[in-house]
Amino acid sequence: MCASCGCSGHEHTHDQEDEHGLAHEHAHAHAHATSIKLEERILAKNERYAQRNRDWLEGRNVLTLNLMSSPGAGKTTLLERTIRALRGELEVGVVEGDQETSFDAERLRATGCRTLQINTGTGCHLEAQMFGEALKGLNPPPRSVVMIENVGNLVCPALFDLGEHARIVILSVTEGDDKPLKYPHMFRSCQLMLVNKVDLLGYVQFDVERCVERARQINPAIASLTVSATTGEGMDDWYEWLRRQHRLQCGPAAFGSVQSGV
Repeated sequence: MCASCGCSGHEHTHDQEDEHGLAHEHAHAHAHATSIKLEERILAKNERYAQRNRDWLEGRNVLTLNLMSSPGAGKTTLLERTIRALRGELEVGVVEGDQETSFDAERLRATGCRTLQINTGTGCHLEAQMFGEALKGLNPPPRSVVMIENVGNLVCPALFDLGEHARIVILSVTEGDDKPLKYPHMFRSCQLMLVNKVDLLGYVQFDVERCVERARQINPAIASLTVSATTGEGMDDWYEWLRRQHRLQCGPAAFGSVQSGV
């Protein structure tokens, strides 16, 4: 169960149902209405925090990207390779979200980038208030890039705006090309889909063209790139996408030699 958004749904109790099923229907409708009201309150509060984060980030000309995926899709490996490839060109900081451990944060700190860990415990996603608190500790410099590695989950992270400028969903070829149709809210909310682990295409049943077509059924505006964060295949296209986003958010004066801090 999601401790914050109640995504486990509502319980069904049958032992009080009368012969016409009216008691059960009434209880079900009441629980459904209560669940919707609770979700509305949670999301409205989150939106207020997200706007505060966005205002703060825009005041510093900091580009912020929210990376979301299933567990094991390759977010951390992608970030490691990206940070090393663009060192001296873009300064990157990372907010790392996991339920437990700091394994991924330690991997990213080894690249020399600013990294701050958030452990959500039973929570299955990051929320705007959590991210805002993390920003205080991360303290990203003006004209830098903040990457959010969200908790591995294709459901709840799509609901929670953190104040980011763009959302990226990472889908590995080992997961199957049907995921855009199975998890439409995630793909509808993202500006870019990275199809990762394409070095494994010869070993799995995954049709890249069909996956992209399905993603665009859900979101006609979504861009897509195929990459292997392990071998480096297609990563230059991802770096160029990132540079374009940085120019749009921070302006051409942002480019030049920068040094990463820890």
